[in-house]
Amino acid sequence: MAVKELGGFRAERGLVETSEPEFERPLWRKPGFDGVVSLDGMDRALSEFLARVRREAGLTREQLAELLGISGQVYGRYERADSKLNVTRLVHLCEILGFEPTEMIYAAAPHLFGDTPKAARDRLDLLRLVSRMRPEAVESLLLLVSELSGESGYAARNT
Repeated sequence: MAVKELGGFRAERGLVETSEPEFERPLWRKPGFDGVVSLDGMDRALSEFLARVRREAGLTREQLAELLGISGQVYGRYERADSKLNVTRLVHLCEILGFEPTEMIYAAAPHLFGDTPKAARDRLDLLRLVSRMRPEAVESLLLLVSELSGESGYAARNT
């Protein structure tokens, strides 16, 4: 595999140089709809999402912590954005609270889902609908979309 020239890779992805207080060196990020959101800002958005979903499920912090096998104090750090979630914990939270991982990622980085806020929201809404479809409907939709996109290889994998 050929190694890409880094400048071209950055340009292809629309990455811009930025800095973060916790990093000594510059890092490259994709701007959101209102510019580059700080990593701290994304952590706060994730914590707000968690608190909202937990409340909607009718659970206290302590109850959710018990289901996660951790103390309420440790879980509280996630909702205050004092501790960073790892992917394993995210999966566990999805299992317990019943949300899709994409919903949490959208909360922190909606620009990854579309070029405009409306396009991003539409894509998230579509992902939610598809995730709740019957398996037979998903299979039919996959066949249709793969044909419309000209990428019928997706449909062939499932036959």
